[in-house]
Amino acid sequence: MKNYTDFSFIVRDDFEFVDGIFSGYNEEKRTYDKKSWDYELGEDGYVKTDATLQNPRCVYQLMKKHYESYTPERVESVCGTPKEKFLHVAEKFASTAVPGRAATIMYALGWTQHSTGSQILRCAAMVQLLCGNIGVAGGGMNALRGHSNIQGLTDLGLLSNSLPGYLTLPNQAEQDYQGYITARTQKPLRANQMSYWQNYPKFHVSLMKSWWGNAATAENNWAYDYLPKLDKQYDMLQIFQLMNEGKVNGYIAQGFNPIAALSNSTRVRDGLSKLKFLVVMDPLATETSEFWKNFGEFNDVDTKSIQTEVFRLPTTCFAEEDGAVVSSSRVLQWHWKAAEAPGEAKTDVAIMSALHIRLKALYGKDGGAFPDPIMNLDWKYAQPAHPSSEELAKEYNGKALADLKDPADATKVLRPAGQQVSGFGELRDDGTTAWAAGSTQAPGRARATRWAAATTPTRPASATR
Repeated sequence: MKNYTDFSFIVRDDFEFVDGIFSGYNEEKRTYDKKSWDYELGEDGYVKTDATLQNPRCVYQLMKKHYESYTPERVESVCGTPKEKFLHVAEKFASTAVPGRAATIMYALGWTQHSTGSQILRCAAMVQLLCGNIGVAGGGMNALRGHSNIQGLTDLGLLSNSLPGYLTLPNQAEQDYQGYITARTQKPLRANQMSYWQNYPKFHVSLMKSWWGNAATAENNWAYDYLPKLDKQYDMLQIFQLMNEGKVNGYIAQGFNPIAALSNSTRVRDGLSKLKFLVVMDPLATETSEFWKNFGEFNDVDTKSIQTEVFRLPTTCFAEEDGAVVSSSRVLQWHWKAAEAPGEAKTDVAIMSALHIRLKALYGKDGGAFPDPIMNLDWKYAQPAHPSSEELAKEYNGKALADLKDPADATKVLRPAGQQVSGFGELRDDGTTAWAAGSTQAPGRARATRWAAATTPTRPASATR
């Protein structure tokens, strides 16, 4: 706890927690100014600490004070959990806080989709840290995903405010590049501390070089103006609210069935009915792709009133393409195509590549208000219309764009130009590396074959071929 958490850190003296409200609360706006929640810093810029944990404003003492009112009796009153059962679970879990024992916490949608899901997960992580169950075999916080590549969704930055590798889009107010970088580059709080996010400039510059290649330079702040600036956080419910208000013209549902996934299918259907066009990329017909059909009393719609034009683009299933799946532990498993796709089905990569190529051609022909992000997008694949899974995996991994020299010995080349980097520690913020997600040592065919031979007793003949 002392070495790897903020247990001994001293919090600012203007921090308070009274009657369930933290300091900095604005009752009129119902928001918090969190400045008082920060740590006390010394003249050297590092956080003040108390190794004895006796200072009343150290995190340990503040945490004890915060939770002292949550007695077993109060837990029973608030949660309905009988006192005896709560104490039994607490005793068993706390018994793992010794060498040779460990406990894991596994969670799924009941926690992640809860209205206070983030706080629940954060609290559970703190419990695991308190018990020493992080970084040991059999410990950790382990998400039980409904299907493997949902983890890839977050790793590759498919959320509206995210970039690959857990980087974030700039906000509307962040027009200044250096301000954007400074706000996200976390400085070490203790001397000799390894702060992962102090590498943010290396991650960001390498990502921009991966996307825009030679068009991303130090002179144009690595194409910072090419990135959209987020005016607000759009979640799924807000998008369908805007559809119902007639403020969204088109929608692409890629591997997503919102009518089945969201809570109010009628409202989702009403929103889709107000679009000019809907594109559905999916291997199968879904409720969303056929939202306009009248199925009787459970879907009684006036089909003639719906003007939405629906484009169905059939995609391949996982067994009809090479690729990788990723687990909650970020372990990549490579798989080979076992069958050809039926009919007119294409991979998601082929469909998105075709959209990109056509959009670039239109911008080249007709121009536009700001064509640069599309026209300058780097697309140097062997088959531009359908980049291979191996090429994409290597792009995610990252590579050296120039010889990477040893900072301690400029005559020594750590990584020759064109070679894949071995980890994030080799990335640079001077434009000499490209990187697109954060996985390391992405497989070429030979490496993938070795992985399969080591992990799979037998493989289908089609995969071997």
